Amino acid sequence: MTTNNPESLEEFYQRKFDWIPENLSRDIGHINVFRLPHPATKPVPYRRRDFFKVTLCRGSSRIHYADKVFAFEKQALVFSNPFIPYKWEHLEGEVSGFYVIFNANFFNQFGNLIQYEVFQPTGTHVFELEDTQFEYLSGIFEKIETELSSEYIHKYDAIRNQIYELIHYAMKTRPSTLVEQLPINASQRIYWLFSELLERQFPIDENHTEIKLRTASDFADQLNVHVNHLNRAVKETGGKTTSQLITERLLQEAKIMLKQSRWNVSEIAFALGFSEVTHFNNFFKKHTNLSPVKFRKEF
Repeated sequence: MTTNNPESLEEFYQRKFDWIPENLSRDIGHINVFRLPHPATKPVPYRRRDFFKVTLCRGSSRIHYADKVFAFEKQALVFSNPFIPYKWEHLEGEVSGFYVIFNANFFNQFGNLIQYEVFQPTGTHVFELEDTQFEYLSGIFEKIETELSSEYIHKYDAIRNQIYELIHYAMKTRPSTLVEQLPINASQRIYWLFSELLERQFPIDENHTEIKLRTASDFADQLNVHVNHLNRAVKETGGKTTSQLITERLLQEAKIMLKQSRWNVSEIAFALGFSEVTHFNNFFKKHTNLSPVKFRKEF
């Protein structure tokens, strides 16, 4: 059974461990690494998540991934993204390995993950491994573990580099065996393309100073579909309207820039496509009950 609403980080921690980290925030970067197996908890739903996940798994498994099903007998490296639902089935024997989870904000101003095939909706996500490859990649996950528990001031930069190493290593290997492929859902494809276009506009920085697409019509024109068709596809697949998703992403980026950048409110407003600072102030206050200036001071 699946749901249109993606599983949040909060829901993940609650389902998996029955607790939520005190410092967990959707507006700032989050990263964590875990070892397999976990104690048995609630069944894992076939569902989208609002975070990225990279899994190194040893043990016979089947993965339901969007419109495909992959199976591997021994071990694989698997990349999951927020755009498509998935579910694991461990078939037999013991399971071991690691997985790392992180949200998009963990890579804010450190590159766009969506540019890599392993995180694209239509890309390759499952990579079968030889024993030597599994051992090598286990070493990378162990480094992430070590860095995460260290006091090194630049440990998160080091962890980002190790995640990039996982990405590039996978892209140099061959994909696993595709055992089943179902007809592609046209609405899902449009939703994925819309999501990719939306995310490509961020982060905003000195090298990318403003967004170009702000309305449902802007995205429809870019995708060469009628705006009503786009709106239906987005609502059907994502459970929210096109405007809601655009608004949520603009608000998220506004919070990030107010917290992390030195840009003034006017510069942030224009970068996010607001023609007047007052429009941005009204937008921000409507959704947070705080003015941008007050948000910056308090958070």
